[in-house]
Amino acid sequence: MDLRLNCDLGEAIDADQVSVDSQVMPHIDQANIACGMHAGDPLVIKNTLALAKKYAVAVGAHPSYPDRANFGRCSMQLPAAELIACLQYQIAALAGMAQNIGLSISYVKPHGALYNDMMTNGHLRSAVMSAIAESPATKTLMLQATPEAQIHRQEAEAFGLQLYFETFADRAYQDSGALVPRSCEGAVLNAQQMLAQVQQLKQHGSVTTVSGQRLPLLADSLCVHGDNPNAVSHIDAIRTILSQ
Repeated sequence: MDLRLNCDLGEAIDADQVSVDSQVMPHIDQANIACGMHAGDPLVIKNTLALAKKYAVAVGAHPSYPDRANFGRCSMQLPAAELIACLQYQIAALAGMAQNIGLSISYVKPHGALYNDMMTNGHLRSAVMSAIAESPATKTLMLQATPEAQIHRQEAEAFGLQLYFETFADRAYQDSGALVPRSCEGAVLNAQQMLAQVQQLKQHGSVTTVSGQRLPLLADSLCVHGDNPNAVSHIDAIRTILSQ
């Protein structure tokens, strides 16, 4: 399986964390850049975009629920119109900052709880797709590769959208194709498990779930989380596996 490598970046909350972006950017193909509502700020966004331009990395908007206090990892019940406006505000902000330095937005990848909620709630997924469909910045959505990929593709086509399907290097999977919740033990893989999962995805297009089942996943991109020091420290090894 040919996989691009993506990472959630621009999520610094202090100057010390900016170095993560510098460490990761040379190794990835796609940077999912926080838009300020779960992390980041205008200066962090500008600096992260500059790094993406330096290393010729595709830029994706990484919007979230408006929830900096919880890093966007708590579900929120927002009316569809409010959520759509919130997403369009974030996408437009990143697109405008990117345009200032001659870049454009290639796709949108929702963050955290919004991403997880979108994968299990069709109404919420429709709101996300509607927000992107009405945005001039891009018509591509990145979402999780699951056994329901064909259904998701049909939904996207109804909105005139294309999809990037992604898998995860550093997260454990349930038999359904859903990620193991972070609140559960073993949800985030250790280094050995992570590299083994990347190797399996590359060679066989599948993951092994927590119950030991082999789950085929057709994906376009592989995510490592920028806030996972273990994943960041092994980014070069992951890149090597994907390049084999």
